[in-house]
Amino acid sequence: QVQLVESGGGLVEAGGSLRLSCVASGRTFSSYGMGWFRQAPGKEREFVAAISWNSGSTSVAGSVKGRFTCSRDNAKNTVYLRMNSLKPEDTAVYYCAASREKYYDVVPLSLNYYWGQGTQVTVSS
Repeated sequence: QVQLVESGGGLVEAGGSLRLSCVASGRTFSSYGMGWFRQAPGKEREFVAAISWNSGSTSVAGSVKGRFTCSRDNAKNTVYLRMNSLKPEDTAVYYCAASREKYYDVVPLSLNYYWGQGTQVTVSS
């Protein structure tokens, strides 16, 4: 059974940085695309960033482009989300997502993934 455990969230002032981590278990981590979504109160879950199984490609949402970076360490079964220049509108619960199919990417227009429990990120103004 696939398990995803996020960590690294917290309270930060606007302009600050955080790095989220997501440790995966239950299958061969290196064969699956990974990504991050977020959900603010009263809003739908939205795509933030993703990385392919072999780190050959990454993608980020326009709202975080130039500020957030997604990376992975297959030796540690971990995917990261580095968040710089944080804004109050980045406040949300951040969820790690894992593709259900080998070699498939996490993409913005789907929610059919394995999910972590989420980690809260709060950015104060």
